[in-house]
Amino acid sequence: MAAASAATGFRTWMQSHHFPWLTPRRMRRLTIAAMCAAGIVSTVGFSGSTPAGAVAHAAHTGSVTAPPHQPR
Repeated sequence: MAAASAATGFRTWMQSHHFPWLTPRRMRRLTIAAMCAAGIVSTVGFSGSTPAGAVAHAAHTGSVTAPPHQPR
């Protein structure tokens, strides 16, 4: 969802700057390319989940404190 809104924001920014080379046909192609790129990056570039080993490692290292040392 964020990728699509970023692509839409990019398209709006391009359109609001009134570049002379940006014809309606080029704007349409740019919009299609931005949406495709956003879809690919959001699905391939970001997995959205943490590897299982990282979660288990964090549980063992940071959340548990060792009991105080008692001399014999």
